[in-house]
Amino acid sequence: MQKNKSEKYQIILNSAGAVFAEHGFYKATISQIAAQAGVADGTLYLYFKNKDDILYQYISYKTEIVFEKMRASVEKGKNAEEKLRLLIRCHLEEFQNDKNMAVIFQSEARYLRDIQSQIKDISKMYLDLLSDIIEQGQIERVMRQDLFVGLVKRFILGAVEGVISTWVSAEGRYDLVSMADPLVDLYLTGVREQ
Repeated sequence: MQKNKSEKYQIILNSAGAVFAEHGFYKATISQIAAQAGVADGTLYLYFKNKDDILYQYISYKTEIVFEKMRASVEKGKNAEEKLRLLIRCHLEEFQNDKNMAVIFQSEARYLRDIQSQIKDISKMYLDLLSDIIEQGQIERVMRQDLFVGLVKRFILGAVEGVISTWVSAEGRYDLVSMADPLVDLYLTGVREQ
């Protein structure tokens, strides 16, 4: 029975993701989510308090999955540069593989007050992962010693989010993952002529 609940919960969350991505959070309805999931409207209330709760749990659910994949990917790296490449590639790959998640994180989640603290928590986890990589890179002398880690990690996160946002705006018409190595190269070499 628990397995069925878990499967139904995931189906509802993924269905909600599709509905939120297509219609936007404010225009989406419980009925649309239920229809997409193939369940009665009332079934959603067995798992969620309301539409806000569905979005909150959707973001929590997706974040947990993505961060587990990011951590596992980074652990495969032998040095800071490899870890950074693996992190950025994994980040872009996860969003490319789940366009609904990309749309929600880029266009919906940032503007909803009720979940802004959750978005801050997500950003903090990502920034902590970046801090470790940058500090390792400084120790390995592949990253400049004179830069503030806080500035570097926000630069990286901002650039990745910008690339994802542009891809979402272009309706995913190109390979998002192909931007990973050029992004890391830009971080490591800058724009100045050598």
